[in-house]
Formats: sequence, C-alpha cells, structure tokens
Amino acid sequence: MRRLFSNFASGWPALGLLLLRIVAGGSQIIDGIIGLHGSQPVFPLILGVLSVGDGAMLLVGLWTPLGGSLLVAVSAGEMLVLHKNLYPGILLAAMGAGLALVGPGAVSIDAWMFGLKKIYIEKLNGSPRR
Repeated sequence: MRRLFSNFASGWPALGLLLLRIVAGGSQIIDGIIGLHGSQPVFPLILGVLSVGDGAMLLVGLWTPLGGSLLVAVSAGEMLVLHKNLYPGILLAAMGAGLALVGPGAVSIDAWMFGLKKIYIEKLNGSPRR
C-alpha cells in the first residue's frame, strides 16, 4: 500500500477525500441493498453483494485502490448488463477511479495501517535523536 502512495494527504485535502469516500461508499451500499432486494437472477445478486462490500471498504478507507477499481468495474457492469441510467454509473465510476489514483487520505484505515511511521534513532552516547 505504501508503494502506491508517497504520502497520505492530511488537513483539508484529507477531509475532502473523506467526504468523497463517504459519498461514493454510501451510494454504493445503497445501490447494492436496492439490488439485493429486487433481484432474482444470479448476476444482479452478485453485483449487489459486491456493491455492499465495496461500499463498506470505501466508507472506512480500507484497501482504497482495490475498492476504487472495484467501484469502476461494478458501475460499468451495472451500466452494461442491467442497462441502468448512465449518469449515476458514470459519476460513481469517475469517483472510484479518482479514489484509486489519489488514495484514501489521512482519515482512513489505510493511513492508520500503512501510513508513514516515525523511527527514533539513538546516538552512540545514548541521547535520543529527534
């Protein structure tokens, strides 16, 4: 994960990415729940389960590059196979691509797990260096 992002954005950009993740993840969860309730065939059921899981990953900021890529794939699948309205699918796919490319921000589980760590090195005489 750390190889993908040189730095996890903090401050106002982190709040912007958090807002983007909340909107994209929440929309994907709602879309998946609606798909689970109204579908009998297998493919819409699989898309619904993927949508709920992907939305939850994006919401908390866990494995964001994978979640963003999955958001693009699920949105494209819904547009192509289920022939839904194109505009929400295009918007969600663009949000997923942006999150996959930019990263989750500092307010995420990814930043907590894979963020930059401080390492203190002590001198030979014993006093810590900061």
